[in-house]
Amino acid sequence: MVNAKMYDAVVVGGGPAGSTAATELARSGRSVLLLDRDGRIKPCGGAIPPRLIEDFAIPDSLIVARISSARMVSPANQAVDMPIEGGYVGMVDRDTFDEWLRQRAVTTGAERQTGTFERVDRDADGVTTVQFQDSSGETQTVRTRAVIGADGAKSKVAQQCIPGADKMPFVFAYHEIIESPDTPDANFDASRCDVYYQGRLSPDFYAWIFPHGKTTSIGVGSANKGFSLRNAVNTLRVDTGLDKTTTLRHEGAPIPLRPLKCWDNGRDVVLAGDAAGVVAPASGEGIYYAMYGGQLAAEAVNELLVTGKAKALKHARKRFMKAHGRVFFILGILQRFWYSSDKRRERFVSICRDPDVQQLTWQAYMHKKLVRAKPLAHIRIFFKDMAHLLGLARV
Repeated sequence: MVNAKMYDAVVVGGGPAGSTAATELARSGRSVLLLDRDGRIKPCGGAIPPRLIEDFAIPDSLIVARISSARMVSPANQAVDMPIEGGYVGMVDRDTFDEWLRQRAVTTGAERQTGTFERVDRDADGVTTVQFQDSSGETQTVRTRAVIGADGAKSKVAQQCIPGADKMPFVFAYHEIIESPDTPDANFDASRCDVYYQGRLSPDFYAWIFPHGKTTSIGVGSANKGFSLRNAVNTLRVDTGLDKTTTLRHEGAPIPLRPLKCWDNGRDVVLAGDAAGVVAPASGEGIYYAMYGGQLAAEAVNELLVTGKAKALKHARKRFMKAHGRVFFILGILQRFWYSSDKRRERFVSICRDPDVQQLTWQAYMHKKLVRAKPLAHIRIFFKDMAHLLGLARV
């Protein structure tokens, strides 16, 4: 064990959170091992906001489509279009996007290793060790001063090291990647994301059609374990005529519903991305929050390495929740209330017709902060929401 290679940090998981954390640490001059499983592609709509593109220097070559509007479809098939004024939503293919992020980490100075994480331990000298199985099936062990767990919603790092991580609630997501139709019609527009709020497609979340240029993601999420996600996707494809297009691949995975209350073990381990539960309620958006969380985890680890004080690891969650905790809280309330029945979903989609709602929603999404500049708009939205809650508004 004494001969095992020593790193400043080992990052477990090479998705957006882990790759970003590895890149940030390598830029700070730290020795970093990025450990990732081979061939994993997360089911994801692939939407990223302009804030992410700017903050993390994402090249245009990775943007496979630019979305200029969204369409919300109610249980009664009432469609509400929400055009984006003064911006767009970028779409990425996760297989290409994630690999580019991993390669950037390597170019910056991180060492990359393909393998399957097994456990965090301590050697006879009390030094932290990470054990994993490499691509040839051999068990390997490295020593490290810190570990970042970015290995997904059912993180083995979190379950081993962080109390309460095994109780994280999930939405289960499934999608199919298809060849995009050659010509647009009422059910498909290459510049528009469609979101279906219908209990028959998801009893507690939503279904989607997200164009990616040459391909399209058709998916659905639900926390109801007895609900068939595959059947729901098939139903949506039949309803929209997209059952006639070629299916290229399909994927499924759990998506966390809310951030964990604790992201570190008080010693040498901190979480990031899905492992920490940072997927926005109601929308299911996770790429921006994963990358921001990865950045914060790297900063916390760097602070630990400089000061030797384990309390530095708590700063990752504290800073994240200060920046985005209020948004997560509001979206959580929205999801629990408006997604609970088709009657409420119908009213929710109706609210989306409101120009104030559309403008503030897109501004908050694109810039990742609540819009405070228009207090009168917030007041109008409050009273309109109350009218819908009390059943006084027309749907």
